[in-house]
Amino acid sequence: MQKFMAGGLAGIVLITGGLLFWQLQAQDDVEIPPPPPTEAPQGLPVADAGALTRGPAPPEPPQAAKASREQQRFNRYDRNRDEAISRIEMMSSRTKAFKKLDQNGDNLLTFEEWAVATSQRFAAADVDDDNRLTRPEFASTKPKSTPKARCNC
Repeated sequence: MQKFMAGGLAGIVLITGGLLFWQLQAQDDVEIPPPPPTEAPQGLPVADAGALTRGPAPPEPPQAAKASREQQRFNRYDRNRDEAISRIEMMSSRTKAFKKLDQNGDNLLTFEEWAVATSQRFAAADVDDDNRLTRPEFASTKPKSTPKARCNC
């Protein structure tokens, strides 16, 4: 037990001596040299007498050509932007058309249901029989517009 007490007392003495030494070092006045003098700032630059007061106007940003309705419709189907619509691209976003094709209403298209309606329409539009619709060919698939019912208020 005496060894334990002697060790604790020695630790306290060491810590106290370290703190005192640290405080004495902190009290020494260390003179920090002042920063070197900087040159006095000169005045703002002055333009020549014949200088322009304003520069040229910034250029206008280029305007993108507005796509026609048919071009927008074509671009909606042409997912990979290769200027041609594949059969997969044509069918990817056609949920209303899917419901029309689903004749028995079971939310499943049989091959017969799909092939009869879709293949005939695609084949009719594909004039050159290359299994791809170009822009002019796609324009022929535009749905017939139906007049909207007017309100009789």
